[in-house]
Amino acid sequence: MSCILHIETSTDACSVAVSQDGSNIFHVEDFEGPSHAQKLGTFIDEALSFTDNHAIPFDAVAVSCGPGSYTGLRIGVSMAKGICYARNLKLIAIPTLEILSVPVLLGNRNDELPEDALICPMLDARRMEVYTALYTRALKPVIETHAEVIGSESFKEELDKHPIYFFGNGAEKCKETIVHPNAHFIDGIRPLAKYMCPLGEKANVKGEFQDVAYFEPFYLKEFIATKSKKLL
Repeated sequence: MSCILHIETSTDACSVAVSQDGSNIFHVEDFEGPSHAQKLGTFIDEALSFTDNHAIPFDAVAVSCGPGSYTGLRIGVSMAKGICYARNLKLIAIPTLEILSVPVLLGNRNDELPEDALICPMLDARRMEVYTALYTRALKPVIETHAEVIGSESFKEELDKHPIYFFGNGAEKCKETIVHPNAHFIDGIRPLAKYMCPLGEKANVKGEFQDVAYFEPFYLKEFIATKSKKLL
């Protein structure tokens, strides 16, 4: 049996969960943030107490690795690394946009999606910019994670061929800009630790672990570096 601690701090919400063999057995969430610095340590203590009281040993720590809030990701990853060092655990990194997609793909909404539908998670960046990607219903990337300034022509080529479902805190501001018969918007979807469970279990089974010493959320390495080069 495998047991994984999940940490998600990429947005204003702060959440922690514990999964055993891919099933969620504990979760705690706070939506009044951003309050990761105050809440995360307490939530993790609760999760560790829960597993210790049930004599369930951890196998790994999974952390949301971005894109998302600079501060939130740094706090989450730093905490995940500390636990890995302290308990000699393996580290799993899960892309935030994949986490955001889980409730759409595995929840009741999945029954409403056409077979040829694509899903488009969006995280708010600034103004009309979002961090986004485009996936099939099997979570296979059609367009990789990137930063995009949303305009009237955004995703038009794909929208002409497929129904696309947009969701996440970046999708709300796009409703009046992405106007197409195949564009659909789903409200109330957040990236939360309890949605990391199937993704974390998959990574654990496949042995997809990170180097604890050198890992950083890719938001810092990819997006900031790319934008800095463009400004030079």
